[in-house]
Amino acid sequence: MLEWLVAVCIVILVVLIWPGSKYFGTESQPDAPLQAMGVSRQPARERTAERCVSNRGGNDGAQTVSSDAGTGEKSPTVALICKPSALANYLLKHCRTFNDYVPCVGWTWRASGFLQSLYEVCWPYDSPVQFVRDNLQLSDDGLVALDWAVPSYQKRRRTSSHSTSPVLLIIPNSFGRITRNVLKLCEAALSHGYLPAVFNRRSHNGTPLTTLKLQQFGDPGDLREAVRYIRYRQPAGRLYAVRESTGSGLLLSYLGECGSSSYVTAAVCLSPVFRCQSWFENGLCWPLQWALTLYQKMCLSRYRTVLGETVKTDMLFSSCSLRGVEEALFCQTAHVGAAAATGTSSANNSSGAWDAYWERNEPLRDVDEVAIPVLSVCAQDDPIRGDTQSTLPLELFETNPHFFLLLTGRGGHCGFSTLSDGSAIGAAGAVGPAAGLNSGIGNPGTSWSHRALLEFFRATTDFFAAEERSKQLAARRRGLGGSSGGRVFRHRSVSTYKRMPACSHNIHAIYNWQRSYTR
Repeated sequence: MLEWLVAVCIVILVVLIWPGSKYFGTESQPDAPLQAMGVSRQPARERTAERCVSNRGGNDGAQTVSSDAGTGEKSPTVALICKPSALANYLLKHCRTFNDYVPCVGWTWRASGFLQSLYEVCWPYDSPVQFVRDNLQLSDDGLVALDWAVPSYQKRRRTSSHSTSPVLLIIPNSFGRITRNVLKLCEAALSHGYLPAVFNRRSHNGTPLTTLKLQQFGDPGDLREAVRYIRYRQPAGRLYAVRESTGSGLLLSYLGECGSSSYVTAAVCLSPVFRCQSWFENGLCWPLQWALTLYQKMCLSRYRTVLGETVKTDMLFSSCSLRGVEEALFCQTAHVGAAAATGTSSANNSSGAWDAYWERNEPLRDVDEVAIPVLSVCAQDDPIRGDTQSTLPLELFETNPHFFLLLTGRGGHCGFSTLSDGSAIGAAGAVGPAAGLNSGIGNPGTSWSHRALLEFFRATTDFFAAEERSKQLAARRRGLGGSSGGRVFRHRSVSTYKRMPACSHNIHAIYNWQRSYTR
């Protein structure tokens, strides 16, 4: 009880002191940290370096800078950092949402990155979205869950497998908590024709724990089987992916291991954590570290008895840090009896097991194999990720054409509050929560980060479709890809299969399909 009182006192002090002390007197230069990162005020097309930076622009599509109200001094509000490419130029031209972010400033709690983050994580949200759960049995008899979001007014709970609607796979944070950000993202995705599905790891969000195995931080095995099921259920729809906070580690690991076989068209990271080993070691301040550790131990406490067969539960539940919990779960998995008999638990062995664990689970270990566009939306005042200079791998975005960084001066952790958020919340409450499902990208009630990622998905899809059309047109002009040639190729392929025993071929195909989707 004393710990809760101390926590409440700390929160009250932060609410009263933080917004004014941190941001008072900085309204004329709200984005000074962007300049400290080396983001130039020059337009992106005038840059000759390998970093492509887009500042706030006007309606004419040129990369120009804007003036802050009342000061006349120019400073960037948001920057797109990436390697110059045709796709980058297309995004700069067609993603208008990238340029209309206006953060809150002055004496308001929305100007504080810490309070924005706390609000998104802890404050309840009356969502007009309901979920239909699919429990997936994995190859090792473990269970994960996919929660399909549907409007509350919709009578039909299942979507036809012949639907061509795109699927949006949402991966929450690694602690399994469904935040306001996830619920609002499901609502925005439904209003734009997507089929949102929230991935829940083993034991997360009410998913039963049927094996002694928990999912490691960057192990994409369970996610790979979930994606395979989504492709089986919705074979005609494109697949997009969004990961929130520390959930970025799982999806980056999956995209790196699968490469061009990931079945994902494009992906977005909202406030991601990239260098996860150092984040677990020294990335959080004490109040946040204590709160997240307590929440994780509360979720694991219901499995204390069964986990005692493979995990040192005394060490697990006496840990006071996120590293201690992660290390007790996955780096001290020797049988308790054997460990007690030998008595060998040196600090060197523990450190070696910790380093070996992150060699297998570091999200950026196979980043060069990622073959799809990945957008990361980050704020410099993110209190969860930590210091920008040491936690953002800027060299990755400057050298890899598949990675794009949308960097803002303010926004907190998955917050990104704007000046219009207050009026939008009041209007939404007056109209009713269900009205938000019929809104578009320009709806002020939709979070800026959600509008940005939806525009990113649309732009990348249009870009690749235009590239495919141009390739087909060029092939026709060379006389290699005309319609007659395509018909001849299909006719030959059919005639080739006719020479094979039809019965044995069909039986073999059905057998392979059953092996792929009934595991």
